[in-house]
Amino acid sequence: MKPIFTLWALATGLWAGAAFAQTAPVSADGKTLFAKNCAACHQADGRGIPGAFPALAGSALALGAPAEATEVLLKGRGGMPDFSGSLDDADIAAVLSYVRASWGNRAAPVAHAEVGALRTALQLPPAGRNRFGNKH
Repeated sequence: MKPIFTLWALATGLWAGAAFAQTAPVSADGKTLFAKNCAACHQADGRGIPGAFPALAGSALALGAPAEATEVLLKGRGGMPDFSGSLDDADIAAVLSYVRASWGNRAAPVAHAEVGALRTALQLPPAGRNRFGNKH
């Protein structure tokens, strides 16, 4: 191959990859999502703040039926905001799966299809995917 063609092909490939990376949704892992959205209140160690924010370590809600904890994330409860507009089904499943497997918790992961089914049942719209989507 000629050097100019090789350089052009490389530049075109890099440009196409960059364009794809900007448009493809990026789903973070549960730990990262928890740190960004939950740890300020529930703390990085899942122990919460007594009298203010409940612990997730050993929590009956976190370890119980996935639909119950999922509904809390989708609708909010008490002083906790809802995350239905800012986290998509895969993100909510990742956060819940992380919580259910951290700090001594031992519960099965949550599938994003379970979250999607509950979102549909609750008649909630899909989460927004823009830079202003995370209202928290």
